[in-house]
Amino acid sequence: MGNFLLIFSGSFFITLFVLMMQFTWRYVDEIVGKGITMDILGQFYWYMAITMVPMALPLAVLLASLISFGNMGERLELLAMKAAGVSLLRIMRPLAVLVIGLAGVSFYFQNRAALDAQKNLTSLLWSLRETSPALEIPEGVFYGKINNFSLYVERKDVATGKLYNVMIYKTDQGFDKAQIVVADSGRLEVTNDKEHLIFDIWNGEQFENLQVGGAQAALNTKGVPYDRETFQYKRFIIDFNSNFEKQDAEQWSGSAITKNLKQLSASIDSMNTALDSIGLANYKQGKQTAYYCPPLRPQHAAALKQMSKGAKLDFDTIMARMSADKRVQTIRAAAASAAAYASELEWKSLTTEEGDKSVRSHRIQWHQKFTMSIACIFFFFIGAPLGAIIRKGGLGMPTIIAVILFIFYYIINTSGMKMARDGAWNMIFGMWVSTVVLTPLGCFLTYKANNDSVVFNADVYAALFKRLLGLRSKRNITRKEVIIETPDYAALLEQIADLEQICKAYAAHKRLYAAPSYIRAFFKSRPDHAAEDIQQRVEQLVEELSNSDRREILYRLNQLPLIYARAHTSPFENKRLNVLCGALLPVGFIMWLRIWRFRLRLHKDMKQITAVCSELSPLVAKAAGKEATSYDLLTSKQNPSNQYNNHDE
Repeated sequence: MGNFLLIFSGSFFITLFVLMMQFTWRYVDEIVGKGITMDILGQFYWYMAITMVPMALPLAVLLASLISFGNMGERLELLAMKAAGVSLLRIMRPLAVLVIGLAGVSFYFQNRAALDAQKNLTSLLWSLRETSPALEIPEGVFYGKINNFSLYVERKDVATGKLYNVMIYKTDQGFDKAQIVVADSGRLEVTNDKEHLIFDIWNGEQFENLQVGGAQAALNTKGVPYDRETFQYKRFIIDFNSNFEKQDAEQWSGSAITKNLKQLSASIDSMNTALDSIGLANYKQGKQTAYYCPPLRPQHAAALKQMSKGAKLDFDTIMARMSADKRVQTIRAAAASAAAYASELEWKSLTTEEGDKSVRSHRIQWHQKFTMSIACIFFFFIGAPLGAIIRKGGLGMPTIIAVILFIFYYIINTSGMKMARDGAWNMIFGMWVSTVVLTPLGCFLTYKANNDSVVFNADVYAALFKRLLGLRSKRNITRKEVIIETPDYAALLEQIADLEQICKAYAAHKRLYAAPSYIRAFFKSRPDHAAEDIQQRVEQLVEELSNSDRREILYRLNQLPLIYARAHTSPFENKRLNVLCGALLPVGFIMWLRIWRFRLRLHKDMKQITAVCSELSPLVAKAAGKEATSYDLLTSKQNPSNQYNNHDE
């Protein structure tokens, strides 16, 4: 527990620092060059740190659990505890209680502590945006950070503060009446209250366009009147407030990110009520305008109803009876009415879209308070078993894995939140998709680590991949240097003959080249005992003949295929999985094609086994004959008396 808390503290502050630097880099243009004092920067980073706590906690829990259990696995502490009968779940139990408490702390920060910090942080950011930048005039480029002024300075003297070869574009009266000022030198100073700039210039000219007419005046070929002034000294007083003035934080209290659960629920209810009222009002107005039908007297309505019985209303016939002018007038009136109503609907949709967007933003904040808290829990159940599996501590491999997992979670969470905010996804699905994706991973890793199952074994996944795609390896039988038990070639010769006949009969009876029955493959699947018997016979033959010292026999054995005795009948051994796969038609169709592929391959395998058996038979018979001859010679050498007895006879 103490080791975990120590690692968690370090991970938390490192994570918090990284997130704060990322946030600072995001708003660096709003901070740099504004002449902000240290107390304002201190407030900025303090409020930022508080708002970043809920985001830093899940990553810190993941990193701390990975490192802690990786250290215990690397020092064989987990192995010793498991040998003593303590399961991994029991080892994780006290830390799981602690992590649940941290999830509660995260929820408290989001629902209580971070709200005021979020308001103050937002207020500081907007205040920084409104603050004028510190005055630093560059050389050789236009400087446009002064309101309605664009200033160019060719050279400046830092010691005296003089500016040389100055050009000014002054647009305080609009771009149509822009003033251009050129001067030999100048001096720019800030007033004591830091609310104005005093710009003194010497020996220059000022040009001003006197005619205002936009593009039409520019096309006037008779010339445009202008004013040109030569001066020896001129002063400009420019509004330039460089003082930092913090805005009132309470003006952001209506934002969704500054409300707790109770306030969010109340705001959502009130906004939904308002939107329903607007929709009802729009519906009533639409019935009175676009779908308005003038009322009829009862006697007229009855007569019209009687006349309409059996009558067929044809729009083309009605239009054909009109005169040409009347027809054109009617079409134009209908088009104008439709365009006006479409414009009205578009205007009304802007109001409802803004309302829906505000409701979605409030609901996002409501769900996010829970998702960020629960992230601490399932990240612990990912990090702890993963550390026990990889058995690596320190800041190397665990840090890389933690960052990759967190980036994966962050991408899914951000994408889901964006889709929910835009209304493309359901709100619950979009906000909880990251939890739904990563929670099964935590359960899987916890189960595997608790049972000491192999997780990161590439051979296991390679075998599963080959089995899924129907890939298979080739036999690799080589000649043994030492043979303890030689094959019984005479008995094997009979086995080869039997195997050849069985394969021929099986291929003729099963008709493997034909398409399989979909119902039988998924809903009435049965094991193929004949194929299983052939598989056992082939493997037994290979096992016994692999002790042969004859290269030609070993070469023929390598040509015998590896048989999958069940893949051509059904995709799974479990009947329930077969039924489920068959019910899901797209998946079932793919698996049906896979079964057919295995049937065709098994048909080729039967032919190949038959051909190999026909080639093996003479080789084994030859080996059996030589073995018998060698046996007779050996027997005669061991019993010489038989020779004498035969000679006497």
